[in-house]
Amino acid sequence: MDAIEYALMDGADGTMWWYRCLHEWVTLFLGRHLTTAAPVLLDAGCGTGGLMVRLRQAWPQATLYGVDLSFQACERTRRKGADSVAVASVNHLPFADNSLDVIISTDILCHAGVIEAQALAEVFRCLKPGGVCLVNLPAYDWLMADHDRRVHTVRRTTTGRLRRQMETAGLRPLFTTYWNTILFPLMVLRRKLLSSGRATSDVGAFRGPVNQAFTVLCGLERVFLRRGIALPFGGSALALAVKP
Repeated sequence: MDAIEYALMDGADGTMWWYRCLHEWVTLFLGRHLTTAAPVLLDAGCGTGGLMVRLRQAWPQATLYGVDLSFQACERTRRKGADSVAVASVNHLPFADNSLDVIISTDILCHAGVIEAQALAEVFRCLKPGGVCLVNLPAYDWLMADHDRRVHTVRRTTTGRLRRQMETAGLRPLFTTYWNTILFPLMVLRRKLLSSGRATSDVGAFRGPVNQAFTVLCGLERVFLRRGIALPFGGSALALAVKP
């Protein structure tokens, strides 16, 4: 990922509507399946650590680990509540077998250099039996646009494909859904019809009343997600799975 993107992310990962909704979904789904108040969690591809803040709020007694390929990102994550952060690839996680209760990976398996099957095999190896994995990825290859090039995204996915990949890795999917459904028409318009052709970033582009309005609109999807109702389409695909 470009260095400037980390700076943008660091300024937005606690306030921008997309991050706020993503972090809500992560804690919502993990909260349904965690059986301990002090889980050992890994954010695999932690970026600048915005999710760490939300995880610490949700599970104050948790042990929070992070890994990222960027030293710059790891330094930012250390300042946001992680217990330990390492510069490492999701292709080779620096953890022992059967050592983690939860592994979270948000918008990482889509990046250049990540070998999806190998990364998911590492997730399986490091999770304890009964441990939970949550993966979020950008949806639909046909939505590739300027922002994807900026953050080195080389592929997008579908819930069906993500489910099959998890099953191949030995994980048992519990729930898959799309999200960012309500704002999806605007996303398509921005990416396919209003694209500038330049590798510009979407991060931090929404401020003030627009950001607040998008937070409210996207947040309406909790009406369905809290009831375990999968959304049929959207800008992102999310999957929750367990290691048998």
